Amino acid sequence: MIDAVATDPSSTPSNEKPRRARRTRMTGAERRAQLLEVGRTLFAAKGFEATSVEEIAAKAGVSKPVVYEHFGGKEGLYAVVVDREMRRLLDMVTSSLTAGHPRELCEQAAFALLDYIEEYTDGFRILVRDSPIPQSTGSFASLISDIATQVEDILGREFKSRGFDAKLAPLYAQALVGMVALTGQWWLDVRRPKKAEVAAHLVNLAWHGLDGLEAKPRLIGHRKS
Repeated sequence: MIDAVATDPSSTPSNEKPRRARRTRMTGAERRAQLLEVGRTLFAAKGFEATSVEEIAAKAGVSKPVVYEHFGGKEGLYAVVVDREMRRLLDMVTSSLTAGHPRELCEQAAFALLDYIEEYTDGFRILVRDSPIPQSTGSFASLISDIATQVEDILGREFKSRGFDAKLAPLYAQALVGMVALTGQWWLDVRRPKKAEVAAHLVNLAWHGLDGLEAKPRLIGHRKS
């Protein structure tokens, strides 16, 4: 008696090729968003020059022409990534300035930048690098200048109330925002002390410096010009 061979109906006959899983096709908006995230990650890790269109396409699982179709090339993708990050950081800083007391406003500005660095580390790494291509939206330096403009009006009102020259508010706004931005670049990699402690020390220097501000600061060294 010949034993019957059990056949698994779910098995694939040897003369048939296994079916491939059907891919879900992305919409144009979804593909663009995916390429932006892939580009953002690669630019942050490797920089603009070391990142190629081939690598961007491979990471996204598409062909090179797809990248060119959406952004016209690596430069176009980079420009959009930078513009998006600059707007995100500026919005975070601007929306954070809600308090009435100048000292708390300093705290809010410091926290806004440190929050951005913590939540969008890749974006900050891209912003603080010198842009290798002309940017219509400017550079990190111009972004800091935009943020300083938001602080300028606040300082101007404070200067007037203390009898200082309000015309100097832009200078002090640039100095304060620049101090926070440079400290943020340092904290980006060390992450110590904790964020709240960094903010407290920044405000300590800024506020007590402002609190003891001289209306007409003088130089005590030999050089006078």
